[in-house]
Amino acid sequence: MSSTVMVVGNGGREHALAWALAKSPQVDDVVVVPGNPGTANEPGCRNLPIAVSDLDAIVAAAVDHQVRLVVVGPEDPLVAGLVDRLEQAGVAAFGPSEAAAQLEGSKAHCKAFLLRHQIPTGAAATFRSADEALAYLAGCDEVPVVKASGLAAGKGVIVADTMAEAQAAVVSILVDGRFGSAGAEVLLEERLHGPEVSVLGFCDGEQFSIMPAAQDHKRLRNGDQGPNTGGMGAFHPSPVADQELLEQVAREVFEPTLAGMAAEGRPYRGVLYAGMMLTSDGPKVIEFNCRFGDPETQVVLPLLESDLLEIFEACRNGELATVTPVWRNEAAVTVVLASAGYPETKSEPVPIVGIDAAEQQGTKVFHAGTGLDDTREVVMATGGRVLAVTAVAPSLAQAAEAAHAGADRIQFDGAQRRTDVARETAKVKQ
Repeated sequence: MSSTVMVVGNGGREHALAWALAKSPQVDDVVVVPGNPGTANEPGCRNLPIAVSDLDAIVAAAVDHQVRLVVVGPEDPLVAGLVDRLEQAGVAAFGPSEAAAQLEGSKAHCKAFLLRHQIPTGAAATFRSADEALAYLAGCDEVPVVKASGLAAGKGVIVADTMAEAQAAVVSILVDGRFGSAGAEVLLEERLHGPEVSVLGFCDGEQFSIMPAAQDHKRLRNGDQGPNTGGMGAFHPSPVADQELLEQVAREVFEPTLAGMAAEGRPYRGVLYAGMMLTSDGPKVIEFNCRFGDPETQVVLPLLESDLLEIFEACRNGELATVTPVWRNEAAVTVVLASAGYPETKSEPVPIVGIDAAEQQGTKVFHAGTGLDDTREVVMATGGRVLAVTAVAPSLAQAAEAAHAGADRIQFDGAQRRTDVARETAKVKQ
């Protein structure tokens, strides 16, 4: 059987996936579409310059390379039906079908599913009319969270602190078109309070296997200040996600979700990411993602001792019960370096120094928003979240210090970074 696997995507999550798959004894070659400078230099990996949005070309390349399995990283091609297209072409693929991926593709659809199957979540109302949304706001006792229903690259959630901010967010989305077609519909959702934790699980349509929980830092600046981002760092273990909590999430969220999806004729295969808020009334679902999270992937996969390809193929074939993923009993911390202006504005490319120095210290640097200059020799920060620096160590305090020490070695103009990831926020004992 072919020992070439393909990873679709160009971010830090895909770099981590390619890196983990390349370690499989069953894999000789990882083709990353389109990849980034990090995956280009990863042993056992190579890039193929095809846009993530070019589904026809991806399918053709998978057939041409006789790929054993395609792993789809980002949400857009999943929601667009890439897994269905690959399977129809006779290529095995890991990830949910187009019908199943609607759990992420539409927040309104997801909220209706959660309520329909009595899965714990906050109350919400959905609107396409700004006037109706503003009228609803006027009757709210508490300020709700404003969410664009469609895919907005992790930026479609506005946590307003005042009613005026919520009103402005509604107008910017429904009237000004801030998120384009992703904002054609808006959710006004009950604001939940408590620690936030991400729980991810491998799913085969019926069975699931929970991964080690990762706690994310969504806000841009230290102390959970500043705007929401796609994630400025993450860590495991989380002080709030003990075994009892994971069992509760498995029982109250994963079991009814997989049962509900199967009952609706769209069994869920792939990774299910449950973004949870640990409220005083128990854990509640904030959102589902239909793929690995970023930066959670860069925290969790370095802890996996099992063969990732074997797990993926078991999920795809409905045979997850035959595989037991084994995880290292250690801590992992990922620190993200973002470009100037993130998350509001895009910055011009600037050169990066220190990646090799960070890796020589024992950290793993996953590339996300990187590219090469005209000479094809200098790695550039190209915008957004640029790099994720990960360290694994016996304790959370050790992993935190190692990850931050690695991040200290990397420099580029305008770099933004939190220095409290897994330190103050996790109340790590030094």
